[in-house]
Amino acid sequence: MAKKVKVSELVEQFQMEVLAGEQGMKRLITVDDLHRPGLEIAGYFDYHPTERIQLLGKTELTFLETLPEETRVERLRRFISPELPSIIITRGLDVPTELVQICEENEVPLLRSPLASTTLVSRITSFLERKLAPTATIHGVLVDVYGVGMLITGGSGIGKSETALELVKRSHRLVADDAVEIRQTSDNQLHGTAPDLIRHLLEIRGIGIINVMTLFGAGAVRNNKRISVVIKLETWQQDKQYDRLGLDEETTRILDTDVPLVTIPVRPGRNLAVIIEVAAMNYRLKRMGYNAALQFTNKLTEQINEDSDDFD
Repeated sequence: MAKKVKVSELVEQFQMEVLAGEQGMKRLITVDDLHRPGLEIAGYFDYHPTERIQLLGKTELTFLETLPEETRVERLRRFISPELPSIIITRGLDVPTELVQICEENEVPLLRSPLASTTLVSRITSFLERKLAPTATIHGVLVDVYGVGMLITGGSGIGKSETALELVKRSHRLVADDAVEIRQTSDNQLHGTAPDLIRHLLEIRGIGIINVMTLFGAGAVRNNKRISVVIKLETWQQDKQYDRLGLDEETTRILDTDVPLVTIPVRPGRNLAVIIEVAAMNYRLKRMGYNAALQFTNKLTEQINEDSDDFD
């Protein structure tokens, strides 16, 4: 189900003044793009994105003032479609009387902000991206390891929280335990955070719930982190063939984004925290263009070819 934001939420967030169309405060904003309707005011309406918030700044209002009254009213009536979510005036500028009247007639909220156009666009876009972004909640643990967001997943009791605790002890940072709220940004990046109720908390079987920030300090936690790698912990299966070279790079899909997946078999004696640290460092090396598994395979192939030539 697509997310939506009410105009009233926008007004409350940015403390904007309502000049007209108060009846339309429950209108829904469905996209995070804003539109500056300079071309429409100039008379070009072939493409008029009525689903977007419309922003009128000094340029648009100054141009409106240069138009004859009859032309100005005609353009505004065509521009102020009943489908518009809202119109925002920037810089606290004065508003033409015709604009107020037509917005009132169509119940289109006419808002005013003291902020400059560029600043307001940036802040509103950021706010809407955050509110309208697709979200999901996943059972797992999110840890910042060497600057890499590692989402640890696996069955109940597999050792996710204990591994996170060991990573925290090794100076890495906890983001979320048990439930990870994931938000997908417009550029398909995934950002994870903890629900407010369990933020900074970690559940250790046999001990109970601990507050990581209280025990280890503010440097042991962070509120959100981009998810770069998914670590899947699973019970070691004797008859299963596990990747020993690392050439086959698996991915898993979260929302609409594919994320690298590393499957780690769990059995007594394996130090999962160290393995996850190495996985984080290896991910960073791959991002910088170095792939140890690929280099090893290339060298092995060269060696085999040289040996074949010697036999020939």
